[in-house]
Amino acid sequence: MFGRIAGVIVLSLAISGASFAQGEKPAETKKAPSKTTATWWGHAAWIIETPGGARIAIDPWLKNPNAPKDAKWPDQLDAILVSHGHFDHVGDAVELAKKTGAPIYGSFELVNLLNANPEKDVGANIGGTFQIKDVTLHIVEAAHSSGFGDPKTGLKYGGPATGFVLEIAKGPTLYHAGDTGVFATMEYIQQQFHPTVAMLPIGGHFTMDPAGAALAEKILKAKTLVPMHYGTFPLLTGTPDQLKAELKKARLSAKVVAPKPGESITF
Repeated sequence: MFGRIAGVIVLSLAISGASFAQGEKPAETKKAPSKTTATWWGHAAWIIETPGGARIAIDPWLKNPNAPKDAKWPDQLDAILVSHGHFDHVGDAVELAKKTGAPIYGSFELVNLLNANPEKDVGANIGGTFQIKDVTLHIVEAAHSSGFGDPKTGLKYGGPATGFVLEIAKGPTLYHAGDTGVFATMEYIQQQFHPTVAMLPIGGHFTMDPAGAALAEKILKAKTLVPMHYGTFPLLTGTPDQLKAELKKARLSAKVVAPKPGESITF
């Protein structure tokens, strides 16, 4: 398990009938947690730990401006998920893959461009399904662009932008939307997977804003929304309070859980 992140606060909530334990901290040993824990590193970066012992990094830009400065990177991972080719989502995926030996999952084109662990990495596409210990991973659609490389010298096509659904045995079904606007076929994600927790971008400009995220929730019907991809740069102006206001305006009852970078949500 990755080292303790200073200031971890476990939020007390109820998601999909499971209760959160307040005051609980991630264990110091590598023993699998009894519940699912999602630790936010800021922006769209998460480390997920599951009851079956899976440790999964998503969009691991662990050096983002809001990341906890004294946090230790995970020294063991089972998978690294990268939603698309932009620098703030590829982040430190290659370095992390080489450090831990974990395979990178993402679009076929992007995974081949990253070329981190060619014998292990899993280049796939929308519709792909994979088993990672107790997690059934589904790669799903996103409405966004994807280009990898230096914008000054020219980006290379990074394949389609994606989101991820993680069906966790004895845990929640998490939907990490990646970068996206609202799209009508979110309805298919709801019908096929019934996500109980939706991690949605709310910053605006490059993704949906709080009003867009509220509309997405109207489609997804998740019990809990976790906002992300906001506040990292001045352009990303959406806030969790604005999301709450938009949900109230739309008469939607989803609970908004907004941890600070370094904090964990435990289901």
